[in-house]
Amino acid sequence: MKSWINTCSLIALLGAAPFLSATLHAELAVGDSAPDFELPGSDGKTYRLADFKDKEVVVLAWFPKAFTGGCTAECKSLKENNDALGKYKAAWFTASVDTAEDNKRFAESLELNYPILSDPDKKVATAYGVVSGERGLPARWTFYIGKDGKILRIDKAVKAGEAGADVAKTLEELGVEKRD
Repeated sequence: MKSWINTCSLIALLGAAPFLSATLHAELAVGDSAPDFELPGSDGKTYRLADFKDKEVVVLAWFPKAFTGGCTAECKSLKENNDALGKYKAAWFTASVDTAEDNKRFAESLELNYPILSDPDKKVATAYGVVSGERGLPARWTFYIGKDGKILRIDKAVKAGEAGADVAKTLEELGVEKRD
């Protein structure tokens, strides 16, 4: 009888494992400190969140996979809204877990005017909660990070083809300072 109870307890615990792992990593929320990052960009430079502290708002738009329809539409939308985005004291990036080489080819194929950041080991993506044990590719979420490093907004309902216009609108709504 005792071994049967232990077996049932083990089965119950294993069944709860996904729930337990999800609760161990609290989801990021507005007001939280954004996880720091140091990631290679498709332009060959390395970008660190800390480099923008007290200087510019950072927009970090995660996408699932380079060379796919939705991700192509999102990246193109940000490119097409360059003038509207450039009015603000903000730096914007798309990011994925693709390799730096893949993202470089992807950025070049779209003639992007901003860098795509690469996180192939998924450490930063995991810290932002866009990947998890159940979700190996990033969710299409956009994070707005203030000059103080705190999260200003998280958009989890990104419309790929409207992403650029939506980011510009959000920067306006957040009252982000405009460039001179």
